[in-house]
Amino acid sequence: MGARTKTAKYAVGFTFGAFVFIVIAFSTPYWLVNDGVLKEPKFLNLGLWELCFQNFRDVHRFYDTIFDGCMWIFEEEYYIIHDYVLPSFFVTIQFFFTLGFTLLIIAILMTLLFLVCSKDHERYIHLLITNGSCLILAGFCSTFAVILFGCYGDSRDWMPNWEHNHMGWSFALACPGSVMLFPAGILFIVEARRLKYKRLNEIGNREAAYTMRQRGHTDI
Repeated sequence: MGARTKTAKYAVGFTFGAFVFIVIAFSTPYWLVNDGVLKEPKFLNLGLWELCFQNFRDVHRFYDTIFDGCMWIFEEEYYIIHDYVLPSFFVTIQFFFTLGFTLLIIAILMTLLFLVCSKDHERYIHLLITNGSCLILAGFCSTFAVILFGCYGDSRDWMPNWEHNHMGWSFALACPGSVMLFPAGILFIVEARRLKYKRLNEIGNREAAYTMRQRGHTDI
């Protein structure tokens, strides 16, 4: 039971390390932040699900509305600037990072099961392979999301005062968290492969021993 080999221990360590980073990045609103140079910046900070403005007016000038403070990004008040707040690239980032996060939650549950499951269980190797595959897929989804945000997050066509906006610490945590999913998944698959060959070798040894005993009885 549990992670006995170095490979398994590193796999579990990478998995839980990535989980901590990604959970914090997923839930905190500091993917994009203002640098604090302006005295009255219109934009303060942004996360995947929260946006903070300061005396920001409707960019379309359709309504005399001022946005001030932090709100859920899907809040009804943001409806009139929905296309500005939620461009297609950001919706894509939300989707893929959420998908990666969901796969990671599933992988965490399988990792906990791995820690309590006996290695002699018939489904043990399948558990390792499934967990590893899930982590690698989560890594692809999350990494795609952070690369896309890195390319377009501080572009001049999005948030106001773009020249004073830069990537925040939530994004900084999302990057290593996403990358750590790859070695975690690969190590689980390596562990599954090692155990598979170990079982095959044990089966081969048992068959060889049985054959030798049969020959011994025949000679007698």
